[in-house]
Amino acid sequence: MRHFAGLLCSIVLLALLGSARPAGAAPGLLLGAVEDQVRAPTLAEAQSKIAQLRLAGFRAVRIESIWTPGATEPTPDELAVLRSVSTAGQMEGVRILVTVMQFGSRTTPLTDEEQSQFASYAAAVVREANVRAIIVGNEPNLNRFWLPQFGPDGSDAAAASYYTLLARTYDAIKAVSSDTTVYGLAVSPRGSDNPDGIRPTHSPTAFIRDVGAAYRASGRTKPIMDALSIHVYEDTSSLPPTFAHPLTTAIAIADYDKLVGILGQAFDGTAQAGSTLPILYGEYGVETQIPAGKSSLYTGTEPTTTKPTTEATQASYYQQALAMSFCQPTVEGILILHTIDESPLDRWQSGLFYADGTPKRSLAPVRAALNRTAGGSIAHCPGIELPVRATKVRFAGRAAARQGQFRASFTCLLDCLYQVRVLKVSTGATKMVKVGRASIGEPVQVQFAPHHLGRGEYRYRLRLVHPVNPAPPTIRDGPVFSLP
Repeated sequence: MRHFAGLLCSIVLLALLGSARPAGAAPGLLLGAVEDQVRAPTLAEAQSKIAQLRLAGFRAVRIESIWTPGATEPTPDELAVLRSVSTAGQMEGVRILVTVMQFGSRTTPLTDEEQSQFASYAAAVVREANVRAIIVGNEPNLNRFWLPQFGPDGSDAAAASYYTLLARTYDAIKAVSSDTTVYGLAVSPRGSDNPDGIRPTHSPTAFIRDVGAAYRASGRTKPIMDALSIHVYEDTSSLPPTFAHPLTTAIAIADYDKLVGILGQAFDGTAQAGSTLPILYGEYGVETQIPAGKSSLYTGTEPTTTKPTTEATQASYYQQALAMSFCQPTVEGILILHTIDESPLDRWQSGLFYADGTPKRSLAPVRAALNRTAGGSIAHCPGIELPVRATKVRFAGRAAARQGQFRASFTCLLDCLYQVRVLKVSTGATKMVKVGRASIGEPVQVQFAPHHLGRGEYRYRLRLVHPVNPAPPTIRDGPVFSLP
């Protein structure tokens, strides 16, 4: 993979600086990257690349698989890549999502035959590569990926034909694996809704409603998707994710309530979930300015509409986006595009690494924000209560206590405040206590000062509570032990 040697060195350096590899998944929020650079033909290569992303704080990665007309399954070479990535993801605890899409509008699957081929291809990805999350298509509301957008009468031709593709693909995938998540729409955040414009596109507002209208008109009595994917870039990289669009048809992260309302209008009252439909923010990126010392890594010219920002601002915007997404009830995840910059300046310099794999100043704070999000501490959210569970709980026993040694160890599955006590069973009196705070996946070792207790029965008690979004405390009692 291009530039990954430098990326590996950078991340290994971060690990050596004392950052323990985090563990586990987010409490309901998928934290991922859009990064085709993890694609590799061998398991060893794929595992190395995905392990690097995991060290950078990501718990998921989305890659693409391109359908071409006539294909009903991936080529052997493509299957080798998909299998390697899928297996590596399982080994590293990173969820793999695959966008099955055509390359562009010249190969839009419009006919029944082409759509059946596309659906068979997507089902083969699930069956042959053990992938359990498929995004159907990419930005079908834009002429870059789907034509025609409008019919001769100005109607929404794209939504109607995309609806039939999504329905066919959903059915084909579910016939192979009922537990595979099918993400629909994957719409761009903006569009003109002007059939006479130079660039025929639809806004996500119109497109979602029109897919809903096509669904209702079809009489279908089962769903077409398990979750919605939507790309939530702001109008420019200089705008924060808090910038909303109440008076336009654009949809970004701050327009969550508007999006839920549109989904309700489109699908509520049918077999397809609407206002309760899980939402994946399938792409979000903030481009950074390129310092003079790195300019030789890049080619071409930055579009004037991009308005890239500083690395500190990028970090702040990514942190804000994570916090906002975490508190939005039906949002199930957010994917950042990319982890490493693309070299052509007319593409995306939204990564946390430059094109040569060296880290930007935004890497460390964004990595910390990803870990805080996974641990449930990125923001306090009204109505969210996170019970903390622990694994690998160990309490020292009677033999150690007779020598005056008292200790405990555990790992919190979310960020936690912990209290470890040694209690006398007969009275409930606390004989020793230690308190502290731990991050998700951080091994905790509690060692009390040497102490000799009197005769009686004793036990350890571990109390865990979340530091930001607390639920009632979790209590773990150790076995009773006797001292003479």
